[in-house]
Amino acid sequence: MSRPLHPTVRGMLWMVATGMLFTVLNTTMKSLAHDLDPWLVGFLRYLIGVLVILPAAMRLGLRELWPRAPKMQFLRGLFHAGGMTLWFAALPLVSMAELTAIGFTGPLFICIGAVLFLKERMTGARWGAVLVGFTGVLLVVSPWKTGGFGSISFGVLLMLASAPVFAGSFLTAKALIRFDRPDVVVLWQHLWVSLLLFPIAIIYWANPSPAQWALLVLCGVLGAAGHYCMTRAFRIADISAVQSVKFLELIWASITGFIVFGTMPGSWTVIGAMVIFASTLWLARRETRSVERRTSRP
Repeated sequence: MSRPLHPTVRGMLWMVATGMLFTVLNTTMKSLAHDLDPWLVGFLRYLIGVLVILPAAMRLGLRELWPRAPKMQFLRGLFHAGGMTLWFAALPLVSMAELTAIGFTGPLFICIGAVLFLKERMTGARWGAVLVGFTGVLLVVSPWKTGGFGSISFGVLLMLASAPVFAGSFLTAKALIRFDRPDVVVLWQHLWVSLLLFPIAIIYWANPSPAQWALLVLCGVLGAAGHYCMTRAFRIADISAVQSVKFLELIWASITGFIVFGTMPGSWTVIGAMVIFASTLWLARRETRSVERRTSRP
């Protein structure tokens, strides 16, 4: 019989699923945002997500649905809603190169927070995989080229501010998983984000068409499933150990762009994707070998 996968590798696989789901989600939300306000799309995505995950969570019983750390659940919702507010405010003010590059600084903030607040052991291999993965992202988006970082604009500052706020949300989720099941954590995240975004959504409200409602339901399913997979990853592995997988989303986005829009990836995209993929595989192998060495000692 083959040996079971190392917990870190299993966590990385859950994060791979997360990235694939979020890539399809972002593509769908981008198409919806052409006709509906992004604030409204974001609100409805989380509200529908509540309805998606509630039936599964209800099987636990009403008593189990109430969180064991309600203040921390609210804090997580506050972080996530705050990050989304900053992200949406920056969206029309930054270029795609800036959007992509700054968005992928999140794993760096998460790794720092994991060391400071969660007391995780951040090995050289984990730092190396995250930094090499981020280098791969920079190779793809090339923000130093024309149209990239010409100056530090207000939009860039807003986008930079959103990265550590989102990191706070994910670090809180990692802490919450010690108290509650993944489906309960995801349910309360969606509840709080929906409530906190509701006042803004009312301002920009428009009645979606039947086709748009169908896509919004798809977004709710994809978003809830993606956050569930992410929370499962946080439950079985250190949050710092699975951050390099985040950069694989750039590969899934390139594949989706080719399938949906017919956009051929350029040479730098291919090179950057190879760097990202290699760093992820290297970390997975390194984590497995470190455990094998520890367990083989007398």
